[in-house]
Amino acid sequence: MTLSEIAAGLEVTTRQRDRGVATADGTNASLRERLTAFEDRLPCSAERAAAVVETYTEGASVGRAAAVATVPKTTAAKTLYLLGEPIDPLTPTAKRVVNDWLTGDLSRTDARTLAGVGDGEFALGAYVATHDPIEGADAAIADACSLDDEDPLSDARSGLSDLI
Repeated sequence: MTLSEIAAGLEVTTRQRDRGVATADGTNASLRERLTAFEDRLPCSAERAAAVVETYTEGASVGRAAAVATVPKTTAAKTLYLLGEPIDPLTPTAKRVVNDWLTGDLSRTDARTLAGVGDGEFALGAYVATHDPIEGADAAIADACSLDDEDPLSDARSGLSDLI
């Protein structure tokens, strides 16, 4: 018996509906409006910061998010870092080298050579070492880009009790 003979009597009786991606945002303010509170500490306007965040959270790279927001790549990386995204181009050893440069133990040329990174990465690493993320900004972004706390696939997974 072939597969075509087995499937000969099968027919589709219902259609599947595409419902899109389920998202939930309990706030009424747009991301741009929520970022306005932090605009004086961001390296770009709240509108451009919102464009960077929205593009980045959709899965784009930092460079692509920068292009969409029409800001330099370094500005986009700084914005994401200040808003709570753990962006750091340096390895642990390179971080120690940058810290030695910041304390005056190394020249910039020696530090950049020892870190083994380009000028842009070195500058961003120094920025990360000398600035803290903006307190409370990560909550504004988390609200804008998160789903409900409930696991939407919980019905599809078996629990530990199902194994016993």
